[in-house]
Amino acid sequence: MSSTFRPSNASETRDVVAWCADSGSALEVIGSGSKRGLGRPLQTEHTIDLSGLAGIGLHEPEELVMSAAAATPIGVIERALDHAGQMLAFEPMDPGPLLGAGAGTIGGVFACNLSGPRRIKAGAARDHLLGFSAVSGRGECFRSGGRVVKNVTGYDLSKLVCGSWGTLAIVTEFTFKVLPAPERTWTVLVQGLDGKTATGAMSAAMNSPHEVAGAAHLPRRAAAASSLEPVSGAGEAITALRLEGFGPSVEQRCRELRHLLEDCGGTCVLRSEDSRRFWREVRDAAVLPCPDHHVIWRISVAPSSGHVLLDGLADRLDHGAFLDWAGGLVWLSTPPNGDGGTGLIRAAVSALGGHATLFRAPAAIRSSVPVFQPQPAPLAALSRRVKESFDPRGILNPGRMVSGV
Repeated sequence: MSSTFRPSNASETRDVVAWCADSGSALEVIGSGSKRGLGRPLQTEHTIDLSGLAGIGLHEPEELVMSAAAATPIGVIERALDHAGQMLAFEPMDPGPLLGAGAGTIGGVFACNLSGPRRIKAGAARDHLLGFSAVSGRGECFRSGGRVVKNVTGYDLSKLVCGSWGTLAIVTEFTFKVLPAPERTWTVLVQGLDGKTATGAMSAAMNSPHEVAGAAHLPRRAAAASSLEPVSGAGEAITALRLEGFGPSVEQRCRELRHLLEDCGGTCVLRSEDSRRFWREVRDAAVLPCPDHHVIWRISVAPSSGHVLLDGLADRLDHGAFLDWAGGLVWLSTPPNGDGGTGLIRAAVSALGGHATLFRAPAAIRSSVPVFQPQPAPLAALSRRVKESFDPRGILNPGRMVSGV
């Protein structure tokens, strides 16, 4: 008979995992359950619900550090940081609307290594994790890292746990960096560029001294999906470049960036809340043209290759798309026919040296095709050994990332 365990602290979490390890019972790990639709579908005997492990345990604004229990809602953390004039610089996306789910937790953010548009400047989620407390699949408590930006307390397990999707250990508490929020946020919009020209414009902006903190290209259909009239009302593609910082600095850099891009065509500027709203739409892929039943792919390639991928698929696959990370992140939606375009997409991505994640799809598709980019044999073997060292009985989210692992 299946059971759902709801521990209220790390000790109870350890007891649950130890019992499952002894009995060889598979365990699904959830916080709020908002990301259950990500990864391969699970079939486990039991579920461990971490919602009782919530709350901010430490916030030292002057030290730019915060600690929070795994199931602390992202909204709680963001409100506390906003009150202190700070932010999560890696700008984690909220996949809830795409997945038809509720708000996520800090544990889900780090488990999936979710990073938003500012990644090109601030780094990924894993780059901001300082330390954590966890329970391994052996039922043993352990800690890694600390509460300072520079620490040399052994192996950097933070990089390993981030993006492991709960398959290596159950993290009960995270300690992470926070940064001051920008005083002003403006966005320069360039209208009417095709993918190749937009990639060139984004590259020029990123390589300029103007400290661009976000670069995205929305083809016409994606731009039309925006809730902001300057974007949706343009009737053509939009290339967006974000500038952040102190007011006078942003104004000066904005003028210089528009001058740099004057050969690309007309530009306009989104200011303040409009700018922030736009980047939330990009962050959460809210501008992706995708009916509710469509399959969604999240694809990482070299920034110069994003438009190449879309051009190559244009006549072979019905899709909606937009580019983030200056062209390095491709959000793609396809009809759920057959395998959702898996064969074509995997072949095209592999040819460009990238990797593709099946972000949203019916369970039947996620069960029948690899959700994550298949690894070369040596790397796959290493991944299995890492899994066995943390979780020798294979009880934590088994098969979430790879069948049989």
